[in-house]
Amino acid sequence: MEKQADIGLIGLAVMGENLVLNMEQKGLVVAVYNRTVSRVDDLIRGRGQGKNIIGTSSLEELVNVLPRPRKIIMMVRAGEPVDRLIQQLAPLLEAGDVLIDGGNSHFEDTDRRTQEVEGRGLLYVGTGISGGEEGALKGPAIMPGGSSAAWELIKPVFEAIAARADDGRPCCRWIGPGGAGHFVKMVHNGIEYGDMQLICESYHLLREALCLKNQEIGEIFYRWNQGDLKSYLIEITARIVSYQDGEGHSVLESILDTAGQKGTGQWTVNAALDLGVPLTLIGEAVFSRYLSAMKEERVRASAVLSGPEAGFQGDQGVFVDDLERALYVSKIVCYAQGFALLKAASETFGWGLNYGDMALIWRNGCIIRSVFLHKIADAFHRNPDLSLLLLDPFFQEKMNADQAGWRRVVSTAIRLGIPVPALAGALNAYDGLRSAWLPANLLQAQRDYFGAHRYERIDRPRGEFFHTNWTGEGGDTTSSSYGR
Repeated sequence: MEKQADIGLIGLAVMGENLVLNMEQKGLVVAVYNRTVSRVDDLIRGRGQGKNIIGTSSLEELVNVLPRPRKIIMMVRAGEPVDRLIQQLAPLLEAGDVLIDGGNSHFEDTDRRTQEVEGRGLLYVGTGISGGEEGALKGPAIMPGGSSAAWELIKPVFEAIAARADDGRPCCRWIGPGGAGHFVKMVHNGIEYGDMQLICESYHLLREALCLKNQEIGEIFYRWNQGDLKSYLIEITARIVSYQDGEGHSVLESILDTAGQKGTGQWTVNAALDLGVPLTLIGEAVFSRYLSAMKEERVRASAVLSGPEAGFQGDQGVFVDDLERALYVSKIVCYAQGFALLKAASETFGWGLNYGDMALIWRNGCIIRSVFLHKIADAFHRNPDLSLLLLDPFFQEKMNADQAGWRRVVSTAIRLGIPVPALAGALNAYDGLRSAWLPANLLQAQRDYFGAHRYERIDRPRGEFFHTNWTGEGGDTTSSSYGR
């Protein structure tokens, strides 16, 4: 009898190959296929030599070595390649088989595919997988969603290969129906954008405001990683800033200052716009990458546009301490905005997300893993209906205690002409949130003046709208009357 596999995987790029090795290490027999079949041969003869990995040269062969109900993970590029692969695979499968998309697909595509695949009698799972190459091999954070009936079939595999938190629990939970899993992964990536931008701005201030050398900056980041800021991104930043090549030169200094992206940050901001969530910090992070790509324009502008000439004046040690606190509370704002987007999506799409579970999933394996994710989980376990993370007592105390240094850092950056859009944006978001009154009354008056859009009054119940004939010539027709 031909040897059978426990699970199949299609797509042997970096993530796919390392997931295969991860599953094999956990005792699974894995069948693999890649459109370029030579990659299958390379794996079998290379890193997979002698392991329980079955190489196949066609989709038909892959399907035939899998027992029913078959479980197949697709690790291919998001978009049309996923749709094309589904169309090729579906006719080869039988009712109850499970297709799993482990790439960074857009959640609306996953919604559509779930319905289409279920219409064929199959089960579909769109799962976010975070942790990069190392996570895929040693244990990622996994965020599956889609056909709920698939969860019990794939749960043993996913929990086996997922990262483990300090308490031993797997960093994997069933997220919800349709595209919920991919939406949560998208927001994870959006928070990642914001977190990385905040760290980069902190590096910028240490480098340009204090004129510190990379080794000195690395020591600061290493020290920060021993306290409240302890996280994967702070840890790797310390290593990157300190890293030297074989000749003693900083590799960081040789890297061009233009940032790339794969689109998940933009998707996160687009979703926030659609759902009406002020995701300002993550938006600033996305736009900062766009600005970085304008390298030639920035070089030309630097030669003709002037800024402050005075350098930093003050106690460098105090400033470094202030920056540590500013980075910490700004990161809290970043996560708070991300969770606000998750809440809005859950309520809009009826997903019933468990926000404490989101924080637990992200405690290890993923890129944004950090020590205060435990505090976020605690906040939502204390109050599952918490409307905003900053209203939790722990985070209230942190924001109130650390904002003075935060304000000094942002003020110093502005005075020195060093751009800090995320640090300043986080502070503006905080100040906006704590403002019981904002000048939107004037904005509504302006809208009513030029467009008869109407306004609510402070002395009348919410939901009643009024219009003023500001010029005496506009009459009583309002925008809500059009089309009636």
